[in-house]
Amino acid sequence: MQVLKTSNHAQPMSKPRQRVNPWLHRWRALTAVVGREIFKFMRQPTRLASALVRPLLWFVVFAAGFHNVFGIAIIPPYDTYIEYKVYMVPGLLGMIALFNGMQSSLSLVYDREMGVMRHLLTAPLARGWLLLFKLLAGASLSLLQMVVFIGIAWLFGVYFTWGHILLALPVMALACVLLAAVGLLLSVYVRQMENFAGAMNFVIFPMFFISPALYPLWKLEESGSYWLHLLAQFNPFTYVVEAIRFALYGQLHSLGIATMVCGTLLCYLIALGGYDPQRGWAKHH
Repeated sequence: MQVLKTSNHAQPMSKPRQRVNPWLHRWRALTAVVGREIFKFMRQPTRLASALVRPLLWFVVFAAGFHNVFGIAIIPPYDTYIEYKVYMVPGLLGMIALFNGMQSSLSLVYDREMGVMRHLLTAPLARGWLLLFKLLAGASLSLLQMVVFIGIAWLFGVYFTWGHILLALPVMALACVLLAAVGLLLSVYVRQMENFAGAMNFVIFPMFFISPALYPLWKLEESGSYWLHLLAQFNPFTYVVEAIRFALYGQLHSLGIATMVCGTLLCYLIALGGYDPQRGWAKHH
């Protein structure tokens, strides 16, 4: 009886361990990773200014220099002739997402060289979730800069209705996620910071220039550049730009949306295998 009494008194001393909701745990990790990136970005206003210099320079110089060079025919989603600067804006929005996606790739390569990525992947959360959160953090920064650039374009006389902008936001967010996933995939194969310049030349610039970002694709076909026109059809960035362009005019580009969804899943899954400690880069470090 004494032993039983002692054990009865000992039971209240041990509290049952509370089970943490796994989705709540993931949400906290998401807000921590994404919030950290956004907070760090907002504390560096010069970083935002430098990120917008490239598209703004292209917008001002090309809009002025090629104003009367490129004739934009009446093609969907446009129902009338437009100025060249109006045509450029969706392409430059895609440029922001593209270059920021590659910037996030550079950041991942740097984190890997400094050992930060190894510590992140040892956190008490599945590797797939951690990489997804890093991807969403980079996409969030891209979307923020794209929204700011729409405001800058408004100052230069390029107007979109608020309803169309709201419709375009999910499309732009999907574009940011796709290009961040491309950057994530690229970070698997770029082993050192010095090799990133090669990635810029062989990945970013071909994707940007062989697309309808700066000129409609029928111009390529009309000039006899059939092979460039064909390459543009296989360029995922082509569908990013077209999906954004259609969304800014209240229309849905189904092929562009489907391409971005499939491309995101494909790049993410391949990158996830590349970051596998048993097969990917971590095995060699």
